[in-house]
Amino acid sequence: MLRIILFIATNLAILVLLGIVMSVFGVDSRSTSGLLMMALVFGMGGSFISLALSKWIAKKSTGAKVIVNPANPTEKWLYGTVERMAKEADIGMPEVAIYESSDMNAFATGMKKNAALVAVSSGLLHNMSRDEVEAVLAHEITHVACGDMVTLALIQGVLNTFVILLSRLAANVFNNFLSDEDGEGLGFFGYMAVTIVLELFLGFFASIIVMWFSRRREFVADKGAAYLCSKEKMISALRRLQAQHQPSQLPDQVAAFGIGPSKARMGGLLRSHPLLEDRIIALQKL
Repeated sequence: MLRIILFIATNLAILVLLGIVMSVFGVDSRSTSGLLMMALVFGMGGSFISLALSKWIAKKSTGAKVIVNPANPTEKWLYGTVERMAKEADIGMPEVAIYESSDMNAFATGMKKNAALVAVSSGLLHNMSRDEVEAVLAHEITHVACGDMVTLALIQGVLNTFVILLSRLAANVFNNFLSDEDGEGLGFFGYMAVTIVLELFLGFFASIIVMWFSRRREFVADKGAAYLCSKEKMISALRRLQAQHQPSQLPDQVAAFGIGPSKARMGGLLRSHPLLEDRIIALQKL
């Protein structure tokens, strides 16, 4: 429930902020140019504000505790491993965190690759060997080094812009078609209802594109992990995840950046991660 409240509150705050920005700059959404500007502001702006808040949201939604001064050998090893891999990948030292969960998982997030966050679950530390944990960390470090978070936000922002713009243009055409001699068409509530239905319809296809890209990222991150440690360690970690027999328990805000398998939806079209077996086969071919 806390995660849901946090997600809703954050998105409402973003909408209010972007609405204020549009008012300050005098953008009239009723004109074509104003509609385009509104779509850009809400589509791109919302995506990148969410990215800017991603570390804070991730920490709050998972309860992740950042390691400042390692308190035990495990934390010392974890911090040292991330530090070594960050240097090898030529990125700034990320924040390293642990969150309590029986789920074997880890994720990376952040707006800049030199100021990212890498977090692992207590379940992953307790159920994987150090070689396997090392491979998982290498996978997440590769995500950071490749700038995957920014790229995904950019793709999401562009698609959001098109969804907002096209849904309103189509609603305007529909409204004009139904307008009578007095100019009465759908009315305010009818127009909004049509717009929402169109946004949901177009948003579904936009999500398919985003998830396709997300799945491609995972193969690249696995390959990067094989480079930073070894493909044998990465394969072993994926085999361990196969034995878990459950999809990722991460909140939706960071699930796409986790290591664990995602929930299968719409025949896999909305799956953020490829099947583990497919990832293992790809590694074996390296």
